Amino acid sequence: MPQARPSSTSSRRHRPTAATSRSTTSSSSASPSRRADPVSDAAGDRSGYCYRHPDRPSFVLCQRCGRTICGECQTPAPVGVICPECMREQRASAPKTKPAVLTRVRSAAGRGAPVVTYSLIGVTVAVFLLQLIPGLAITDRLLYAGVYSIPENFEPWRMLTSVFVHSTALIFHVLLNMYTLWIFGQLLEGLLGRWRFLALYVIAGLGGSVGVLWLSDPLTGVVGASGAIFGLMGAFLVIQRRLGGNTTQLFVLLGINLVIGFVPGWNIAWQAHLGGLVVGALVGLIFVETRKRNQQGLQVGLLIALVAVLVVLSLRFFLFPLY
Repeated sequence: MPQARPSSTSSRRHRPTAATSRSTTSSSSASPSRRADPVSDAAGDRSGYCYRHPDRPSFVLCQRCGRTICGECQTPAPVGVICPECMREQRASAPKTKPAVLTRVRSAAGRGAPVVTYSLIGVTVAVFLLQLIPGLAITDRLLYAGVYSIPENFEPWRMLTSVFVHSTALIFHVLLNMYTLWIFGQLLEGLLGRWRFLALYVIAGLGGSVGVLWLSDPLTGVVGASGAIFGLMGAFLVIQRRLGGNTTQLFVLLGINLVIGFVPGWNIAWQAHLGGLVVGALVGLIFVETRKRNQQGLQVGLLIALVAVLVVLSLRFFLFPLY
Protein backbone atom coordinates (compact mmCIF):
# COMPACT_ATOMS: atom_id res chain seq x y z
CA MET A 1 0.00 0.00 0.00
CA PRO A 2 1.24 3.55 -0.68
CA GLN A 3 2.40 5.69 2.21
CA ALA A 4 0.03 8.23 3.76
CA ARG A 5 -0.42 11.36 1.70
CA PRO A 6 0.31 14.88 3.06
CA SER A 7 -2.53 16.75 4.74
CA SER A 8 -5.02 18.47 2.48
CA THR A 9 -3.66 21.88 3.40
CA SER A 10 -0.09 20.98 2.52
CA SER A 11 -1.21 19.24 -0.65
CA ARG A 12 -3.07 22.33 -1.86
CA ARG A 13 -0.12 24.52 -0.97
CA HIS A 14 2.41 22.60 -3.03
CA ARG A 15 0.34 21.12 -5.89
CA PRO A 16 1.37 22.71 -9.22
CA THR A 17 -1.25 24.58 -11.18
CA ALA A 18 -1.91 23.82 -14.83
CA ALA A 19 0.44 26.60 -15.83
CA THR A 20 3.33 25.51 -13.61
CA SER A 21 3.07 21.72 -13.71
CA ARG A 22 6.27 21.27 -15.74
CA SER A 23 8.79 19.48 -13.51
CA THR A 24 12.21 20.93 -12.85
CA THR A 25 15.07 20.31 -10.50
CA SER A 26 17.07 23.44 -11.36
CA SER A 27 17.70 25.75 -8.39
CA SER A 28 17.53 28.76 -10.70
CA SER A 29 13.88 28.09 -11.49
CA ALA A 30 12.79 27.75 -7.87
CA SER A 31 11.67 30.65 -5.77
CA PRO A 32 14.07 31.57 -2.93
CA SER A 33 11.23 31.13 -0.50
CA ARG A 34 11.02 27.43 -1.48
CA ARG A 35 14.68 26.62 -0.85
CA ALA A 36 15.60 24.13 1.87
CA ASP A 37 15.74 25.92 5.21
CA PRO A 38 17.77 24.26 8.00
CA VAL A 39 15.74 26.09 10.59
CA SER A 40 12.41 24.93 9.26
CA ASP A 41 13.86 21.42 8.79
CA ALA A 42 14.80 21.32 12.43
CA ALA A 43 11.23 22.32 13.25
CA GLY A 44 9.99 19.29 11.34
CA ASP A 45 8.92 20.85 7.99
CA ARG A 46 9.95 18.22 5.41
CA SER A 47 7.88 19.58 2.50
CA GLY A 48 10.97 20.56 0.51
CA TYR A 49 12.57 17.13 0.69
CA CYS A 50 11.91 13.87 -1.18
CA TYR A 51 9.53 11.73 0.85
CA ARG A 52 11.59 8.60 0.04
CA HIS A 53 15.02 10.20 0.48
CA PRO A 54 14.79 12.72 3.38
CA ASP A 55 18.32 14.02 2.74
CA ARG A 56 17.58 15.13 -0.82
CA PRO A 57 15.95 18.57 -1.27
CA SER A 58 13.56 18.90 -4.20
CA PHE A 59 10.78 21.17 -5.40
CA VAL A 60 9.19 18.68 -7.84
CA LEU A 61 5.81 17.28 -6.88
CA CYS A 62 4.02 14.13 -7.96
CA GLN A 63 1.23 15.27 -10.25
CA ARG A 64 -1.15 12.71 -8.73
CA CYS A 65 -0.64 12.85 -4.95
CA GLY A 66 1.41 16.04 -4.53
CA ARG A 67 4.33 14.47 -2.62
CA THR A 68 7.83 15.88 -3.12
CA ILE A 69 10.08 13.56 -5.15
CA CYS A 70 13.72 13.73 -6.17
CA GLY A 71 15.07 12.98 -9.63
CA GLU A 72 15.65 9.30 -8.85
CA CYS A 73 12.02 8.79 -7.82
CA GLN A 74 10.44 10.58 -10.77
CA THR A 75 8.63 8.70 -13.55
CA PRO A 76 7.60 10.84 -16.54
CA ALA A 77 3.83 11.09 -17.04
CA PRO A 78 1.76 12.71 -19.80
CA VAL A 79 1.72 15.81 -17.56
CA GLY A 80 4.57 16.23 -15.09
CA VAL A 81 5.98 13.28 -13.16
CA ILE A 82 4.59 10.73 -10.69
CA CYS A 83 6.05 8.99 -7.66
CA PRO A 84 6.80 5.24 -7.38
CA GLU A 85 3.67 4.50 -5.29
CA CYS A 86 1.34 6.20 -7.75
CA MET A 87 3.11 4.41 -10.60
CA ARG A 88 2.52 1.09 -8.85
CA GLU A 89 -1.17 1.92 -8.40
CA GLN A 90 -1.46 2.94 -12.03
CA ARG A 91 0.07 -0.32 -13.26
CA ALA A 92 -2.15 -2.39 -10.96
CA SER A 93 -5.30 -0.72 -12.26
CA ALA A 94 -4.26 -0.79 -15.93
CA PRO A 95 -6.14 -3.23 -18.21
CA LYS A 96 -4.37 -6.59 -18.53
CA THR A 97 -2.89 -7.12 -21.95
CA LYS A 98 -2.97 -10.57 -23.52
CA PRO A 99 0.24 -12.18 -24.83
CA ALA A 100 0.84 -11.58 -28.52
CA VAL A 101 0.99 -15.32 -29.20
CA LEU A 102 -2.44 -15.88 -27.66
CA THR A 103 -3.88 -12.95 -29.59
CA ARG A 104 -2.54 -14.29 -32.87
CA VAL A 105 -3.83 -17.79 -32.16
CA ARG A 106 -7.31 -16.48 -31.44
CA SER A 107 -7.18 -14.33 -34.54
CA ALA A 108 -6.20 -17.36 -36.62
CA ALA A 109 -8.96 -19.40 -34.99
CA GLY A 110 -11.45 -16.70 -35.89
CA ARG A 111 -10.37 -16.95 -39.53
CA GLY A 112 -10.99 -20.71 -39.52
CA ALA A 113 -7.30 -21.72 -39.58
CA PRO A 114 -6.52 -25.30 -38.41
CA VAL A 115 -4.94 -24.17 -35.16
CA VAL A 116 -5.13 -27.62 -33.53
CA THR A 117 -3.19 -29.14 -36.42
CA TYR A 118 -0.57 -26.39 -36.25
CA SER A 119 -0.35 -26.76 -32.47
CA LEU A 120 0.20 -30.53 -32.67
CA ILE A 121 2.92 -30.02 -35.26
CA GLY A 122 4.54 -27.30 -33.15
CA VAL A 123 4.55 -29.43 -29.99
CA THR A 124 5.93 -32.43 -31.85
CA VAL A 125 8.74 -30.43 -33.45
CA ALA A 126 9.60 -28.82 -30.10
CA VAL A 127 9.81 -32.24 -28.43
CA PHE A 128 11.99 -33.50 -31.28
CA LEU A 129 14.43 -30.63 -30.77
CA LEU A 130 14.56 -31.46 -27.06
CA GLN A 131 15.37 -35.06 -27.99
CA LEU A 132 18.50 -33.84 -29.71
CA ILE A 133 19.91 -32.29 -26.51
CA PRO A 134 22.32 -34.74 -24.85
CA GLY A 135 21.66 -35.54 -21.22
CA LEU A 136 17.91 -34.84 -21.19
CA ALA A 137 17.01 -38.40 -22.23
CA ILE A 138 13.65 -37.19 -23.55
CA THR A 139 13.24 -40.22 -25.81
CA ASP A 140 13.75 -42.70 -22.98
CA ARG A 141 11.36 -40.77 -20.75
CA LEU A 142 8.50 -40.64 -23.26
CA LEU A 143 8.69 -43.76 -25.46
CA TYR A 144 6.32 -46.69 -24.93
CA ALA A 145 6.83 -50.42 -24.63
CA GLY A 146 4.60 -53.16 -23.28
CA VAL A 147 6.86 -53.50 -20.24
CA TYR A 148 5.54 -50.13 -19.01
CA SER A 149 2.07 -51.66 -18.66
CA ILE A 150 2.99 -54.40 -16.20
CA PRO A 151 1.93 -53.82 -12.57
CA GLU A 152 5.51 -53.55 -11.26
CA ASN A 153 6.50 -50.94 -13.84
CA PHE A 154 3.18 -49.20 -14.57
CA GLU A 155 3.60 -45.91 -16.47
CA PRO A 156 0.38 -45.57 -18.52
CA TRP A 157 1.02 -41.97 -19.65
CA ARG A 158 3.65 -43.28 -22.04
CA MET A 159 0.85 -44.63 -24.23
CA LEU A 160 0.14 -41.01 -25.18
CA THR A 161 3.53 -39.30 -24.78
CA SER A 162 5.08 -41.72 -27.28
CA VAL A 163 3.00 -40.00 -29.97
CA PHE A 164 5.15 -36.86 -29.63
CA VAL A 165 8.63 -38.42 -29.83
CA HIS A 166 10.37 -39.68 -32.97
CA SER A 167 13.52 -41.42 -34.02
CA THR A 168 16.50 -39.07 -33.83
CA ALA A 169 18.56 -41.31 -36.08
CA LEU A 170 16.30 -40.60 -39.07
CA ILE A 171 14.92 -37.07 -39.44
CA PHE A 172 12.81 -38.38 -42.33
CA HIS A 173 10.63 -40.05 -39.68
CA VAL A 174 9.38 -36.85 -38.06
CA LEU A 175 9.25 -34.93 -41.35
CA LEU A 176 7.03 -37.51 -43.06
CA ASN A 177 4.69 -37.78 -40.08
CA MET A 178 4.33 -34.02 -39.73
CA TYR A 179 3.73 -33.60 -43.47
CA THR A 180 0.99 -36.23 -43.37
CA LEU A 181 -0.50 -34.61 -40.27
CA TRP A 182 -0.48 -31.25 -42.03
CA ILE A 183 -2.40 -32.69 -45.02
CA PHE A 184 -5.03 -34.73 -43.18
CA GLY A 185 -5.22 -32.33 -40.26
CA GLN A 186 -6.38 -29.44 -42.43
CA LEU A 187 -9.01 -31.63 -44.08
CA LEU A 188 -10.38 -33.22 -40.93
CA GLU A 189 -10.18 -30.24 -38.59
CA GLY A 190 -12.25 -28.17 -40.99
CA LEU A 191 -14.70 -31.04 -41.46
CA LEU A 192 -15.09 -32.17 -37.83
CA GLY A 193 -14.29 -29.07 -35.84
CA ARG A 194 -11.35 -28.51 -33.53
CA TRP A 195 -12.43 -30.51 -30.48
CA ARG A 196 -13.62 -33.54 -32.43
CA PHE A 197 -10.41 -33.53 -34.42
CA LEU A 198 -8.30 -33.34 -31.26
CA ALA A 199 -10.33 -36.19 -29.74
CA LEU A 200 -9.76 -38.27 -32.87
CA TYR A 201 -6.00 -37.69 -32.77
CA VAL A 202 -5.64 -38.54 -29.08
CA ILE A 203 -7.91 -41.60 -29.15
CA ALA A 204 -6.21 -42.94 -32.29
CA GLY A 205 -2.81 -42.42 -30.66
CA LEU A 206 -3.99 -44.42 -27.66
CA GLY A 207 -5.28 -47.11 -30.03
CA GLY A 208 -1.84 -47.35 -31.64
CA SER A 209 -0.22 -47.95 -28.25
CA VAL A 210 -2.83 -50.60 -27.40
CA GLY A 211 -1.94 -52.34 -30.66
CA VAL A 212 1.72 -52.32 -29.63
CA LEU A 213 0.81 -53.70 -26.21
CA TRP A 214 -1.08 -56.70 -27.62
CA LEU A 215 0.88 -57.45 -30.80
CA SER A 216 4.49 -56.49 -30.07
CA ASP A 217 7.32 -57.72 -27.87
CA PRO A 218 6.90 -56.06 -24.44
CA LEU A 219 10.60 -55.16 -24.39
CA THR A 220 10.52 -53.34 -27.74
CA GLY A 221 10.11 -49.60 -27.38
CA VAL A 222 8.23 -47.58 -29.98
CA VAL A 223 8.12 -43.86 -30.82
CA GLY A 224 6.26 -41.76 -33.33
CA ALA A 225 2.91 -40.26 -34.27
CA SER A 226 2.26 -42.92 -36.91
CA GLY A 227 -0.51 -44.60 -34.90
CA ALA A 228 -2.42 -41.32 -34.53
CA ILE A 229 -1.83 -40.39 -38.17
CA PHE A 230 -3.06 -43.78 -39.38
CA GLY A 231 -6.10 -43.06 -37.23
CA LEU A 232 -6.67 -39.84 -39.19
CA MET A 233 -6.45 -41.81 -42.42
CA GLY A 234 -8.88 -44.44 -41.15
CA ALA A 235 -11.38 -41.82 -40.02
CA PHE A 236 -11.13 -39.90 -43.28
CA LEU A 237 -11.59 -43.10 -45.27
CA VAL A 238 -14.78 -44.04 -43.39
CA ILE A 239 -16.23 -40.52 -43.57
CA GLN A 240 -15.50 -40.24 -47.29
CA ARG A 241 -17.12 -43.58 -48.08
CA ARG A 242 -20.19 -42.91 -45.93
CA LEU A 243 -20.65 -39.52 -47.60
CA GLY A 244 -20.14 -40.94 -51.10
CA GLY A 245 -16.69 -39.48 -51.78
CA ASN A 246 -13.91 -41.02 -53.88
CA THR A 247 -11.57 -43.12 -51.72
CA THR A 248 -9.47 -44.95 -54.32
CA GLN A 249 -6.32 -42.84 -53.84
CA LEU A 250 -6.62 -43.07 -50.08
CA PHE A 251 -6.87 -46.86 -50.26
CA VAL A 252 -3.68 -46.94 -52.33
CA LEU A 253 -1.88 -44.66 -49.85
CA LEU A 254 -2.98 -46.76 -46.89
CA GLY A 255 -1.95 -49.97 -48.62
CA ILE A 256 1.54 -48.67 -49.39
CA ASN A 257 2.08 -47.47 -45.83
CA LEU A 258 0.86 -50.73 -44.32
CA VAL A 259 3.13 -52.80 -46.56
CA ILE A 260 6.13 -50.61 -45.70
CA GLY A 261 5.58 -51.48 -42.07
CA PHE A 262 6.38 -55.15 -42.78
CA VAL A 263 9.65 -54.53 -44.67
CA PRO A 264 12.46 -56.35 -42.76
CA GLY A 265 15.14 -54.15 -41.26
CA TRP A 266 13.11 -50.91 -41.34
CA ASN A 267 12.14 -51.19 -37.66
CA ILE A 268 8.62 -49.84 -38.26
CA ALA A 269 5.98 -50.62 -35.65
CA TRP A 270 3.21 -51.94 -37.88
CA GLN A 271 1.34 -52.83 -34.68
CA ALA A 272 0.89 -49.12 -33.93
CA HIS A 273 -0.21 -48.48 -37.51
CA LEU A 274 -2.83 -51.20 -37.34
CA GLY A 275 -4.11 -50.22 -33.90
CA GLY A 276 -4.39 -46.55 -34.84
CA LEU A 277 -6.06 -47.35 -38.15
CA VAL A 278 -8.77 -49.54 -36.58
CA VAL A 279 -9.51 -47.13 -33.72
CA GLY A 280 -9.47 -44.10 -36.04
CA ALA A 281 -11.93 -45.81 -38.36
CA LEU A 282 -14.23 -46.50 -35.39
CA VAL A 283 -14.06 -42.86 -34.28
CA GLY A 284 -14.81 -41.72 -37.84
CA LEU A 285 -17.80 -44.07 -37.96
CA ILE A 286 -19.12 -42.64 -34.69
CA PHE A 287 -18.75 -39.09 -36.00
CA VAL A 288 -20.48 -39.72 -39.31
CA GLU A 289 -23.35 -41.75 -37.85
CA THR A 290 -24.09 -39.23 -35.07
CA ARG A 291 -23.61 -36.01 -37.00
CA LYS A 292 -27.16 -34.73 -36.44
CA ARG A 293 -27.66 -32.00 -33.86
CA ASN A 294 -29.96 -34.11 -31.70
CA GLN A 295 -27.35 -36.92 -31.56
CA GLN A 296 -24.56 -35.01 -29.82
CA GLY A 297 -25.15 -36.74 -26.50
CA LEU A 298 -25.06 -40.14 -28.19
CA GLN A 299 -21.81 -39.17 -29.93
CA VAL A 300 -20.11 -38.23 -26.67
CA GLY A 301 -21.37 -41.39 -25.00
CA LEU A 302 -20.04 -43.63 -27.76
CA LEU A 303 -16.63 -41.92 -27.66
CA ILE A 304 -16.46 -42.40 -23.89
CA ALA A 305 -17.40 -46.06 -24.33
CA LEU A 306 -14.64 -46.54 -26.93
CA VAL A 307 -12.07 -44.93 -24.64
CA ALA A 308 -13.26 -47.16 -21.79
CA VAL A 309 -12.70 -50.25 -23.95
CA LEU A 310 -9.19 -49.05 -24.80
CA VAL A 311 -8.44 -48.45 -21.12
CA VAL A 312 -9.56 -52.00 -20.28
CA LEU A 313 -7.38 -53.37 -23.10
CA SER A 314 -4.44 -51.34 -21.78
CA LEU A 315 -4.68 -53.35 -18.54
CA ARG A 316 -3.67 -56.53 -20.35
CA PHE A 317 -1.01 -57.57 -17.86
CA PHE A 318 -3.32 -56.87 -14.95
CA LEU A 319 -5.94 -59.18 -16.44
CA PHE A 320 -3.50 -61.73 -17.89
CA PRO A 321 -0.29 -61.70 -15.80
CA LEU A 322 2.97 -62.69 -17.43
CA TYR A 323 3.59 -65.33 -14.78
